[in-house]
Amino acid sequence: MARQLGLLIVWQLRRNTGVLPLLVVVQALLSVATVMGYGLLVGRPDDTAALYLATGAPTVSLIVIGLVMTPQLVGRARVEGSLGWMRTLPVPREVFLFADLAVWTVIAVPGVVFGVVVGAVRFDVDLAPTWWLVPAALVVSLTAAAIGYAIACLMPPTVAQLVSQVLSFVVLLFTPVFFPRDRMPTWAQHMHTWLPLEPMAQVVRAGLARHDFTVPGRSWLVLALWCAGAVLAARWALRRRG
Repeated sequence: MARQLGLLIVWQLRRNTGVLPLLVVVQALLSVATVMGYGLLVGRPDDTAALYLATGAPTVSLIVIGLVMTPQLVGRARVEGSLGWMRTLPVPREVFLFADLAVWTVIAVPGVVFGVVVGAVRFDVDLAPTWWLVPAALVVSLTAAAIGYAIACLMPPTVAQLVSQVLSFVVLLFTPVFFPRDRMPTWAQHMHTWLPLEPMAQVVRAGLARHDFTVPGRSWLVLALWCAGAVLAARWALRRRG
């Protein structure tokens, strides 16, 4: 399986050689623009708000790669027929997902790094990354990518792209990534109790500023359940014909 994974990663990188640099640049610009844009909106935030803003940009980069870019790229693969060809290969379906995750992680890393650096400088905050930040970020990326993969495989390409655009607005404006959940309406707070977006933000936030934030045990559980469910859904979607 390791050899199959390596070959698929190389194939995906070569297949996207022309667009890969552009995607990296776009992700980096999105992360930086998010920090600078929210900075203009809030002016001079207090210490807590500054930490939320500084740690929110890398979270958004990881989520957007999975929920927005994945449906678009997989939808393109469906239209051009490359996804159908991959399904004919004698390779476990999970390998497709992990190979794509590796490629998308390469795309997301510059944006995450730029977001952390620019956020720390722009809002003058001292971040203290913890050792489990990298594996936690990979879980966040895997969860988002698996959800995006399932959306792309189960919906027509045009519909999947529209859904991904709606999700981008939801993540940027209506998710407690850049602000605490208690600022949202009560119904939205209850909704985010069961959705994976807030746990994703909490994991990255606590991983970057461990002295200021913690991750409740319930958030770890919700994120783990969503990760497992999303991977199973993506695997099932890849096994479907059509």
